[in-house]
Amino acid sequence: MATPATDPRLRSVPDPVVRVAGLRVVRGGRAVLDGLDLEIRTGVTGLLGPSGCGKSTLLRSLVGVQRVAGGTVEVLGRPAGHRDLRARVGYVTQAASVYDDLTVQENLRFFARVLGVGADAVDRVVAAVGLESHRGDPVGRLSGGERSRASLAVALLRAPDVLVLDEPTVGLDPVLRRDLWTLFHRLAGAGAAVLVSSHVMDEAERCDRLLLMREGRIIADDSPAGVKARVGASDVESAFLALVEGGAGESA
Repeated sequence: MATPATDPRLRSVPDPVVRVAGLRVVRGGRAVLDGLDLEIRTGVTGLLGPSGCGKSTLLRSLVGVQRVAGGTVEVLGRPAGHRDLRARVGYVTQAASVYDDLTVQENLRFFARVLGVGADAVDRVVAAVGLESHRGDPVGRLSGGERSRASLAVALLRAPDVLVLDEPTVGLDPVLRRDLWTLFHRLAGAGAAVLVSSHVMDEAERCDRLLLMREGRIIADDSPAGVKARVGASDVESAFLALVEGGAGESA
């Protein structure tokens, strides 16, 4: 899959890009997140943990679409969801957010008009996600992985400073997964903060930094090498299990 540079413009973002303090989210009478604190900087940050641990809830909080019970979430120096962030934060959910009855190109042209970006942006993002050969195909006829890439293309139209991706590589073959991670790092190299959630531990090695999550808590926050060195593990999955079983995450 071709992955040309997305947008050559220089970025200027605060450091850290995201600040979360005392975040509390309650759903169904249960605290999904309870007093969560973390900071996210530029680069590719992986949010890894088992299904149901609170990853999607945290991502929704970062983009301002989750009702929170307490705490603060700031993105690029603004409260999460602030109107000034609409052009600077891209969000890709697990469910494809494109119209099935429109072609890839029609979807992107529509969203480009809504977002106020030029037609050149459509060509740029189609190439970036490797959908050139499918640009005239109705989205409803694409595979699950192709539909996910179409959603990612929409999120890239404005070349966001913060890109929040919820399980973006689910259902993709190894080659496409590799190429998407290359794209993520290219975006980060241009100065963006890319936050990628996954429950697949072997993707951890592709990240600059890891946030390992379990039951609504961050149990480790370090580089992949640092996470493994902390417990003397040879891979991140073994490190995660050691942290869980040893209770080492209590002071993370």
